[in-house]
Amino acid sequence: ELGGTKTLVAMGTTPDDLYDVQRFETADPDSTLGSVIDVLAAQNLSAVGVASFGPLELRRDHADFGVITNTPKPGWRGAPVWRRLVNALGVPVGIDTDVNGAARGEGQWGAAVGLTHFLYVTVGTGIGGGAVVEGETLTGLGHPEMGHLVVEQHHADPYPGRCPFHGGCLEGMASGPALEDRFGPVASWNRAEVLELAVFYLAQGLRGMVYTLAPQRIVVGGGVSKIAGFHDALRSALMVRLGDYPGLEEHMAEDFVVAPALGDHAGLAGGLVLAAQAAE
Repeated sequence: ELGGTKTLVAMGTTPDDLYDVQRFETADPDSTLGSVIDVLAAQNLSAVGVASFGPLELRRDHADFGVITNTPKPGWRGAPVWRRLVNALGVPVGIDTDVNGAARGEGQWGAAVGLTHFLYVTVGTGIGGGAVVEGETLTGLGHPEMGHLVVEQHHADPYPGRCPFHGGCLEGMASGPALEDRFGPVASWNRAEVLELAVFYLAQGLRGMVYTLAPQRIVVGGGVSKIAGFHDALRSALMVRLGDYPGLEEHMAEDFVVAPALGDHAGLAGGLVLAAQAAE
């Protein structure tokens, strides 16, 4: 799992048999991918799966397939993640976004087992969402960028937004760095005002996702989701935003907005799914 802040590398075939899990900072592309290759090259691998931060070029017939595109992360724009791993390791490599990967993992082994339409949303360094529709992750001309939906600003929040592209979009207002700008480090976030502001924005984003993608369930992970009481508060705020429309009982159920069953290993689990598909 190649994340915007950290990178996780592990071997295995299911989340229950992961071994040699290693974690290191996502620094510049050369050193980070070099560290990944050093770990993997020492193993007898059948295939590799990568769940990576993006945006990513995911059109298989495109010359830049597997390349990170307009990311705000310094130094990573144009990084040929897929090609570098293929050339260095000589095995099949599957790649998808980190949120699509986590969605695949939760669908295979976690909180969305048995569902055909669901979302995985991460709220951390950035905000992103992976949509599974008819059992397949949704891609087309690019991939969904749910973190960049427009949101209404809270009347008592003068913050201009953190997103370098859109300012006060969902990611610009409710991502980890945006909360840190207003409330200080993560250790100080277990306060009512932090949770209230976070879910004020996130519920707006989820409402748009519910109305456009009609998910059976929404799995929400990432560092911000670890604030005490987060999922209950977000579920309640979403119900208010939906305003009893279209009035589906499932939207009011306790399992409509849930935490990832795979915890911090949802992305790694997605990497296993991608590796298995690449090996076929």
